[in-house]
Amino acid sequence: MRAASLLALTLALAANGAQAKDQVIHAGTLIDGLSAQPRTKVSILVHDDKITAIKDGFVTPAGAQVIDLSKATVMPGFIDVHIHVGAKLPSRTNATEDWVTHSAIDRAFDDAVFARQMLQQGFTSARDAGGGDDSVAVRNAIDDGKIAGPRLWVALEPLGPTAGHGDPRSGLDPALRHDGWDNGIVDTPEMARIKVREHRRRGANLIKIMPSGGIASTGDDPRQQLMTDDEMKAAVDTAHMLGMKVAAHIYPAHAIEAAVRAGVDSVEHGSFATDETFALMKAKGTYLVPTLTVFDVFYEAASKTPELLTPGTAAKELANDLLPKQNFPKALKSGVKIAYGTDLGEGNHALEFKLLTQGGMSPMEAIFTATRNSADLIGSDKIGAIQAGRYADIVAVPGDPLKDVGQFEKVAFVMKGGVVYRQDGKPTAVDQ
Repeated sequence: MRAASLLALTLALAANGAQAKDQVIHAGTLIDGLSAQPRTKVSILVHDDKITAIKDGFVTPAGAQVIDLSKATVMPGFIDVHIHVGAKLPSRTNATEDWVTHSAIDRAFDDAVFARQMLQQGFTSARDAGGGDDSVAVRNAIDDGKIAGPRLWVALEPLGPTAGHGDPRSGLDPALRHDGWDNGIVDTPEMARIKVREHRRRGANLIKIMPSGGIASTGDDPRQQLMTDDEMKAAVDTAHMLGMKVAAHIYPAHAIEAAVRAGVDSVEHGSFATDETFALMKAKGTYLVPTLTVFDVFYEAASKTPELLTPGTAAKELANDLLPKQNFPKALKSGVKIAYGTDLGEGNHALEFKLLTQGGMSPMEAIFTATRNSADLIGSDKIGAIQAGRYADIVAVPGDPLKDVGQFEKVAFVMKGGVVYRQDGKPTAVDQ
């Protein structure tokens, strides 16, 4: 089976090489994801899936297909480094009912639908910060060109302790069991090492850990550290040995500081961090992924449809979901590195731009979080910028996002790897 798959891939690559394609994008305004100074009237040359050159003026090389974005603002494809690709909006779905009535195959179909929606919103790359075998399968299907979606870096089940934020049995009848429900449980450093290795074997290229309690889960406390320092260190060291980065779901300051000392690459949420916490993160080069979007989404659900949330969690949402916005200016002032994440699957992934700017970021700084910063966190020099040698992952909006952040929700053009998935504000035939 593996040999046949490799043969099919080789033949597909050979076919693509035989159909080399040159395109040129005439960009009215270019924000390249690297420079704070936009450029006007430039041409982006694309050969197959890569950008080959950026030239001043509107030039048209012989034989190149012209894409006219001369009245638009052109940017790199956006990157969301904290998604759960198949996650449904909490205001529309009963969380517990959905959890116990859907299989991994069911979720894979949701993954495919939401991945396509995300690409149409301009997100050409993303990290799935905790999924299952369905997420790996969807990532591979996207890579193989079977379905449309962003490039994915995938974590499997988040690693955390029994009764922690990632324990799927919390709040359920204790007699209920499922073969996969222990895939993320780690209660010793040795278990952490083994689980990281198992996740790598199953196809993960990112590790997610749960050092603290959470909010949208039953029975745990978001202000408590639940993984030991040794458990975190074992997970991080093993992941780094295998070439994988580690994202850590954490809220309280003392747990964040313990995880940062253990070597995590990013702190997800970080809602209760202090000035001292952010100073440590800055000193260690640890990224903050604030995920302001998910708190907006869940606060609304807790206010209007609490019965749909996991049992006992609406009160936690109402008590805690307004705090991240209040704390975010402190993160900005500290100078800690910030990457763009929403914690969504289904839903509006562009909302984070508005929330970041409401919290004090300039629109250009917000763009950097979703381009060069997120690419740096992922560890790829092939995404996150419009630059020769990078993937031709390119989006465009009709107006000026530096003056109107609402433009981020009006993406009219999406190219991923030289393939146009959205043009003139509509999906193209390739995405049908």
